[in-house]
Amino acid sequence: MSLGEVACSYSLMILHDDNIAVTGDKISTLLKAAKVDVEAYWPNLFAKLAEKKNLDDLILNAAGGGAPASVSAPVAAASATAVAAPTEEKKEEPKEESDDDMGFSLFD
Repeated sequence: MSLGEVACSYSLMILHDDNIAVTGDKISTLLKAAKVDVEAYWPNLFAKLAEKKNLDDLILNAAGGGAPASVSAPVAAASATAVAAPTEEKKEEPKEESDDDMGFSLFD
């Protein structure tokens, strides 16, 4: 993924999160404020994407929230067995001696 794609993706999500209409000019303004230089076509390309797609659905699908139930069920079953596994007790490790205990200092 190029810097232009990443920067425009973040700009798009910022505008969407603040309930601001996504336009190429507003994406460009955010990029200029962040001092990020991208190819001139990226902001308009992402603005057109925002016009044609539901951004909430895109974000949920990218985050894995839109997985079908048939996929989620085996994952949930595997998680339940992982939680039921016995936990190991943590053993206390011996503390390391610090330089203060050696009787000298670098700055004496």
